[in-house]
Amino acid sequence: MSGYYLAIDQGGHASRAIVFDARGNFITQAEQTIQTLTPEADRVEHDPVELLQATRQAIHQAIAQLGDGKSRLKAAGLATQRSSIACWNKHTGEPLSPILSWQDRRQADWLQQFQPHGERIHYKTGLFLSPHYGASKIRWCLDNLPEVKQAMQKGELAIGPLASFMAWHLAQEHPLLADPANASRTLLWNLQHREWDDDLLRLFGIPKQILPPCVASHGNFGHLQSDAVSPPLTVITGDQSAALFAWGRPDPENCYINIGTGAFIQRPMNALTDAGRLLNGIPYSDETQTWYTLEGTVNGAARALQRYSEEYGISDIEQRVTRALDSPETPALFINSVAGLGSPDWISHLKPIFEGNDDTTAQLLGIVESIVFLIQRNLKAMQQLTTPTRQIVVSGGLSRLDGLCQRIADLSGCTVTRPSHHEATARGLACLLATQPTGWRTSDDEETTFRPRTNPELEQRYRQWTTLLEHLIADKT
Repeated sequence: MSGYYLAIDQGGHASRAIVFDARGNFITQAEQTIQTLTPEADRVEHDPVELLQATRQAIHQAIAQLGDGKSRLKAAGLATQRSSIACWNKHTGEPLSPILSWQDRRQADWLQQFQPHGERIHYKTGLFLSPHYGASKIRWCLDNLPEVKQAMQKGELAIGPLASFMAWHLAQEHPLLADPANASRTLLWNLQHREWDDDLLRLFGIPKQILPPCVASHGNFGHLQSDAVSPPLTVITGDQSAALFAWGRPDPENCYINIGTGAFIQRPMNALTDAGRLLNGIPYSDETQTWYTLEGTVNGAARALQRYSEEYGISDIEQRVTRALDSPETPALFINSVAGLGSPDWISHLKPIFEGNDDTTAQLLGIVESIVFLIQRNLKAMQQLTTPTRQIVVSGGLSRLDGLCQRIADLSGCTVTRPSHHEATARGLACLLATQPTGWRTSDDEETTFRPRTNPELEQRYRQWTTLLEHLIADKT
């Protein structure tokens, strides 16, 4: 009788716990929503107590649904939002700060002083200077939170990726550790040495002793605290990193795009390579292998639609977007700098604007197309750095939109494949827990294929959008 694997997926809107069998078949699942707090402009936070409570509830519910089958649980894994930062007492676990979300940009201006060091930082970390990453958030907490300052003075402070904070609380042994995928989104972790970088720690004024020690993605991290069973916690990684393995071992000839709160474009690589204006990363490592990625980032995917729904009081945004994609309306052009421009432009402050038709349907179409256009901007940058992409595999909540997937295919000229299991993070985490078995794709793995079509109107709008964006960037810089 094969074992079960519990995947814990902590995302921007919910904590999920999903159980899979050894072939990737779904067994049980539970989900608990969490709030995203925006107390001030450019500040995005989560309540750490609420987040932990939601995660524990989801775990309990998913395991309870197994009944007698709970004894078959072999291992558990954790995947979290990369770049989100937490502060806690390393002895008691008491939270000392909110969770500063990866979307948080409160230190954008402070970070500008390090621009002369940008090339060195990119070489060492694979990242560009951006307030989305952890270093500026850590420095803000050290400078502004009395509880953090006090814990620092007493030698009780731990600051690190959200995954490190959650692992401390979810495992009975309270491990203090940081995995490569999440550590590498701090601007403090050296990709070559796979360790906190002393030079960068000095540059940003962050003491090494407050950071969790670095370990591999797979290991013995303790046992999950549960009122029923206590499976070992053996894999910790980032949400986008796990998504890369949702359909088994990733194909280096494919490009993988996970489209949720943001959109993340990943190309698996056998080694670190010149990333140009894109990112390098390590999504997973163990004793026998290390995976690398070339990655692009779109900050405002579902977040851009959410922002529009909040601004105009639209409660049924998903249904409105679906209807808009079936409409013959000409889309507006939308400069989607929601949460800042990611790769390859890296501009934190640029006002989102519409140009053209101000009808709601046209603007919703404009938001969807802006996501496609930003993805294409990253794909073009990626094409200059590596071999041609054989196909694009999409996942994430927004990938359910046929009109979005078809536009990606039309503009990129690549076939787009959408597996039926579009929630990729948990499934990829389960694959890593099962040690990447062959035959991970299961009988219910149906695919929808979008083949590129000639679409001159879309291509024309992309050229207009690109011209508008580059004029705005030139004015900004």
